[in-house]
Amino acid sequence: MESKRGPTMRMSDEEYFRSCVAKERILAKLLGHENIEECYESAGVLWDNGKALPKWTRDWSACGPLMVQYDLSPVYDHPPDHAPSTRVTIGAIVAQFTDHPSKQQAVMYAIVKAAIHVLEYRKAHHMA
Repeated sequence: MESKRGPTMRMSDEEYFRSCVAKERILAKLLGHENIEECYESAGVLWDNGKALPKWTRDWSACGPLMVQYDLSPVYDHPPDHAPSTRVTIGAIVAQFTDHPSKQQAVMYAIVKAAIHVLEYRKAHHMA
């Protein structure tokens, strides 16, 4: 079910889930896992060794280590009127909280996008 928040329409829960799994699959491929199940219902399985695809965009125990491994530092905006922050920035990645079901999910999504950005940069520049 879609809900209207501000000037943009948030995607449905199913669309959001699919976008999360898509980011997780991109990250897995960048980490060298080539044979990833396409089935979204099971949220992906790494066929290489039968392990479940980590839920990087949906579980802190999977997402948290990415911050350390790739030196990612989330920065929250601080509106001048002392209102609660509305977005998180990690390098060039910006996630608006209203685009996600919760602030925590927005932060995890941004961390995964930032990790993908780092890995793509390294790949493009042939860095280790």
